[in-house]
Amino acid sequence: MSFTNKFTWGGATAANQYEGGYNEGGKGLNAVDVLTNGSATEPRKVTWKKSNGETGATPLVWGQDFKLPDGAVPTLLDGYYYPSHQGTDFYHHYKEDIKLMSEMGFDVFRLSMNWSRILPNGDDKKANEEGLEFYDKVFDECAKYGIEPLVTLSHYETPLSLITRFGGWKDRHLIDAFVHYADIVMNHYKGKVRYWLTFNEINAMDMAPYMGGGLIDGSEQNRAQGAHNQFVASAKVVKLAHEIDTNNRVGQMLAYSAYYPYTCDPKDQLKVMEVKQDMLFYSDVQTGGRYPDYRLKKYERDGIKLNDNPEDYELIAKYPADFLSFSCYTSNVLTTHEADAKASGNVTAGGVKNPYLESNAWGWATDPDVLRIALNDLWDRYHKPLWVVENGLGSADTLEKDGSVHDDYRINYLRSQIKSMRDAVTLDGVDLMGYTTWSAIDLVSNGTGEMKKRYGFVYVDRDDRGNGTLKRYPKDSFYWYKKVIDSNGEDLD
Repeated sequence: MSFTNKFTWGGATAANQYEGGYNEGGKGLNAVDVLTNGSATEPRKVTWKKSNGETGATPLVWGQDFKLPDGAVPTLLDGYYYPSHQGTDFYHHYKEDIKLMSEMGFDVFRLSMNWSRILPNGDDKKANEEGLEFYDKVFDECAKYGIEPLVTLSHYETPLSLITRFGGWKDRHLIDAFVHYADIVMNHYKGKVRYWLTFNEINAMDMAPYMGGGLIDGSEQNRAQGAHNQFVASAKVVKLAHEIDTNNRVGQMLAYSAYYPYTCDPKDQLKVMEVKQDMLFYSDVQTGGRYPDYRLKKYERDGIKLNDNPEDYELIAKYPADFLSFSCYTSNVLTTHEADAKASGNVTAGGVKNPYLESNAWGWATDPDVLRIALNDLWDRYHKPLWVVENGLGSADTLEKDGSVHDDYRINYLRSQIKSMRDAVTLDGVDLMGYTTWSAIDLVSNGTGEMKKRYGFVYVDRDDRGNGTLKRYPKDSFYWYKKVIDSNGEDLD
């Protein structure tokens, strides 16, 4: 067998894209609750208000600086559509959805908890009992079917109150607030949850600081401080988790992409090296346990001064992540020869088009070898257990009149990804804990705020404006993935 009997199969979701019930059960608002819908051509926007009554909406574009106008705070406004408010309504469909997961044979279900469902303001002294009760029911339902929860504590769900009062993760107050939140849930769900992730795609602090850290001013200084504060918080939570239950394991979650140089010019290779450093800096600290010299030199050049203390670095070194989980969907091509690439029609939104790979409707290259490359890169660097916790294909699926969804394109994509992952295990000896695809059930696209960009094995009747019955329909990929899990990854036909 290519995968051991301990290998876990499942799917992943995020509360801000899936859970809904945004104002039910005592939940407070979070960062994404004030984020509008968008599309492949229209960015999502953060809506805001000033004390003088002025209102507006600022575009949020991944990879670009983000800053609200001076004096503006994120808030809900009339006339805008906020897709997180309903998601695809796991809040009221959790029993049905977990049953569907069990029918596919899931060993594990990766989900996130809404921090503001437990602590409406993010730092309340006492937990919201209705919030605790909801996740109790979710975890009990998982246990009924033998499904292990893998819980992300913060998946772009920084409580809005912490953003408006402190400016998000740039303030050290959030370290203690996050540890307090983790203390509550890890004690409450002791015996029900043993696998935890602290921050989803922690390197989003650089790519999308509002999403990753609730930063309403995404300056380089604030991003650096926000990342540092999350590193310290993560180390403290690792320490806490081990003290609460020796069975607890706390992982990092990194957004990973493979990067290829466009030409054999060494300058292209240097550009790839620098972009990879920006990505792997986060795992060098959170999993590797130390700040790498290349980042410290960058901070020195850029005049970045951290609000830190010696204890921070002692904690980071002593309590690194127990394992490294990551998302990986595609690869990117980089070059210093932008003019040549443009002249040959090879420029895309993410860099340079790879002539050897096909791309989907959203411009993402379908790379059949990316997971083997990712797994070897991370295993060789850290030699800690790895877990692929996001990997999937977004597409505009069609619901047929008979309730079927024929998504052979998704099956073909996932088949190539599992083969790539299997090669990393069987040919290269990578220690891989499991695979949770993105996503288990259809949900709102994080990047675009759309429903039509679907990822799940189960189609949800909901459109880009929140209309629909929310009825669930298994896709062809649902039955294919069931076969894959039944065979422990051997039968991919």
